[in-house]
Amino acid sequence: MKKFLTELSGISGKILIKHFRSKLNIRFKGKTDPVTEADRNSENALKKIISRKFPNDLFICEESCPSPSRIDNDKRYWIIDPLDGTVNYTHGFGTFCVSIAVMLHGEITHGIVYNPYSKEMFYAEKGKGAYKNGKKISVSKTRTIRKSLLVTGFPYYTHKNPKNVFQLFNTFAVTAQGVRRLGSAALDLCYVADGNFEGFWEENLGPWDVAAGSLIVKEAGGNVSDFNNGNNYIFGKHIIASNPYLHKQMFNIINKKISL
Repeated sequence: MKKFLTELSGISGKILIKHFRSKLNIRFKGKTDPVTEADRNSENALKKIISRKFPNDLFICEESCPSPSRIDNDKRYWIIDPLDGTVNYTHGFGTFCVSIAVMLHGEITHGIVYNPYSKEMFYAEKGKGAYKNGKKISVSKTRTIRKSLLVTGFPYYTHKNPKNVFQLFNTFAVTAQGVRRLGSAALDLCYVADGNFEGFWEENLGPWDVAAGSLIVKEAGGNVSDFNNGNNYIFGKHIIASNPYLHKQMFNIINKKISL
């Protein structure tokens, strides 16, 4: 499976690089949520190749196969974000990636996240560790929020309802050493797994945003939960990911500041 996932991410990466910093045909799903032909071409190519090899498998993906109302645990699903960081991509900023996860019996078993611009490839298989470009990675050992660098993202509805988003951001900004916003949830999670950031939180995410990255964090020794400290972070639309020392601290801050 690792070889196949690596091939898939490489094919998608070539499509994304081909269109990067070119004249793009952009449409909007919402006021600030763009889709390009690169998204569509990448997703269509991935689905075609996977279906050829695994014709009975199902898809959960951002553009043409949204999240199903019910998961059949007897089926294998491919959870795909063909271009995570589309806003960055449309502005010629090189923080974007393709994210592919495999889910079987309701659990993520494999995940790969690839930024073809920086050539960073993150991979994990359940129970076998997490890797960046073939080298094993692990979360940081920082024990306090005060000494931590955190990362987050802002949902596309922020302009309509900014209260919760900026309330949390402001709290972490004055509590942590720093907070960054890169614009790609999948890469944010991978950078937590690699120890660059101590923790990540975000709300209103889709399964394609977090499926691969969450496995990579867990296999790198990190903790992942939803905002209720439960396990519904793939389909529950909100997520906390951190090293083991900070997870409870981050959860307590979030729990005090917002009501779900």
